[in-house]
Amino acid sequence: MTLSQLGAFVLVARLGSVKDAARALGVSEPAVSQALAALRQHLGDRLIVRGQGGMTLTEGGTRLLPVASQMVALGAEAEAAVRAAKGAPEMLRVVATTAIAEFVATPLLDTFGRRSPRSVEGSAGVVTSREIPVLLQGRLADVALGPYLGDHPDLLSEPIFRTRLVAVGTGPSPRPTWLVDPSGTDPESETSRLLRRLNVPDDRIRVYPNQTAAWAAAADGAGLAIALAHLVAHQIQRGELRIVNTPATPVEIHWHATTLATDRRPPLAGAFRRFLGTPDAMHLMRTPGMGVPPSRFRPPVYVTIWS
Repeated sequence: MTLSQLGAFVLVARLGSVKDAARALGVSEPAVSQALAALRQHLGDRLIVRGQGGMTLTEGGTRLLPVASQMVALGAEAEAAVRAAKGAPEMLRVVATTAIAEFVATPLLDTFGRRSPRSVEGSAGVVTSREIPVLLQGRLADVALGPYLGDHPDLLSEPIFRTRLVAVGTGPSPRPTWLVDPSGTDPESETSRLLRRLNVPDDRIRVYPNQTAAWAAAADGAGLAIALAHLVAHQIQRGELRIVNTPATPVEIHWHATTLATDRRPPLAGAFRRFLGTPDAMHLMRTPGMGVPPSRFRPPVYVTIWS
């Protein structure tokens, strides 16, 4: 039984699927399945079974989950302690929803790393809203940038930036196709909530790899894109796109920084959270076009899951 196997079990149990666990870990689905199979064989219990309603824990799995969660978190703390003893750079793992990851997560990490008095090795990864609590609680991520998650008692979720969601395109349309980034497939995202308020059926939604691709399609007349107003401002100023009024837009939203509660979060996560309140960080979040596409990010978590 290894920490990697326990980590795979915790993520499958909390996210409800091998596919979602693999995405959160940044590994393949077969790797997660293999780790889960090895743990089942070692403990002599199926732990998780698939039924008509989705994944269900066995009695053994139910008892294992809180223990495994603690062991995974302690494993992360142990790794950090050994890295510190060797003088290795401290790890700062930031995860973010798609638009934040696409444009601002990497510049924020780069600037923080350059100005930190300690040596920092940072990574940024793209996550869905429901993955964030699991990754933070399991110490597989240190800071999350995205929606408000303060309903979780062991997490601290604070607003860091205010912006607006708008619809952009070449002009109004009575029944437009809606062009969205992957957040459109995340039921808890602001984009999905907006689509539901507009009563948009699935057959009129097209998902693109990132916001930039969705904007380009909108500029070509393929439909209306949902965009963050301050990030799409340059395209509007150049006349490539225009804001199109709808019954539900513009809508004001907030980005939040979420960490473990202050008595449990790593010191580096606390330092990064304080950095997010500085004028330099605010400037980076306001200024569009400074990020890189999510496909160029390193995954948020590095594991050898079959070890």
